[in-house]
Amino acid sequence: MKKILISGIAALGLLGISNTAVNAFDLAKHYKDQTVEILVGYGAGGTYGRTSLLLGRHLGRVIPGNPNLVVKHMPGAGGLKATNFFYNVAPKRGMHLLMPPEMTIVSALLRPKKVKFKTKEFTWLGRVFGQNTTVVVRRDTGVTTLAGLKKKQVIMASSGKGSPTFLVPTMLNALFGTKLKVVAGYKGSRKMQHTMAINEAGGVALGWTAWISGKPHWFKGGDKSFAVPLVQSGFKPQKGIEHVPMIRSLLKNKEDKDVAAMLASAAILGRGLVLPPGINKALVKPLRAAFWTINQDKVFIADALKRGLQSNPIRGAEIQQIVNDLMSTPTATVKRARALIFPKKK
Repeated sequence: MKKILISGIAALGLLGISNTAVNAFDLAKHYKDQTVEILVGYGAGGTYGRTSLLLGRHLGRVIPGNPNLVVKHMPGAGGLKATNFFYNVAPKRGMHLLMPPEMTIVSALLRPKKVKFKTKEFTWLGRVFGQNTTVVVRRDTGVTTLAGLKKKQVIMASSGKGSPTFLVPTMLNALFGTKLKVVAGYKGSRKMQHTMAINEAGGVALGWTAWISGKPHWFKGGDKSFAVPLVQSGFKPQKGIEHVPMIRSLLKNKEDKDVAAMLASAAILGRGLVLPPGINKALVKPLRAAFWTINQDKVFIADALKRGLQSNPIRGAEIQQIVNDLMSTPTATVKRARALIFPKKK
């Protein structure tokens, strides 16, 4: 499986511009009449697609020079195909950004021979919002609790091994003995929800925002609802589904809790943008400032709500520290997680 990684707003890109400090005038000159590409590793229509389009519509107006932003999709391997490409192939001239997968850290720790990027070398501009991965199944599967998943097999749609749609169900199988059968190859949350709607799959593990913005009617009607949320992966309960148990709270063994915490990092990373390795450091501060400014903008926030998204930003520098800390996860925890989720074939 060919992996290729990401690149963000690459280094100062026009010929003749050096690595000296870049002031607002330089930045305006650099981006004037230019097009900046946002690369997304999932199909259009899901929360990645909608968030990237939201940023594409608004971010350019707060970047000096007001560049035009366009979105390009490269689905595959749970977002890793685009991430690998961005890191290794995408031009580093300041005209390319990446919206990395929320499981970037998990993939880097658990599949180091598969990923073709170094997570710490990306520079985060910030994130728009985070969300808990929530395992949801059709009610007519007859399963309405996590315990029910131990007795009956349910087919789960997935976009690939780098995605929460694969990692979370596989973790549940390993830690709780559930009988989830993961079928990969679906491009984006909308297509996975569709395959669930036509009963090709019995469930999907997606971020709660994808559920409540894409299929809110599935959860109405009490015990007659079309779908049931069973468990959620994160560090604190998701607003609106506080009654749905947290995976970490159901575990008693510390090592198991640490594995669950590793996968819960997806809730922190969420939907954001990164710059590529080797970026001109003079670009980082103004671009991070632009990202934060737009996430506080009333027009941006209103447009996000129209798209079923809710801005809950974290600054780039803060995410950078979280990434660095998580990449220092103890070796013993990483080995246990790898053995549970990607066991060696006999």
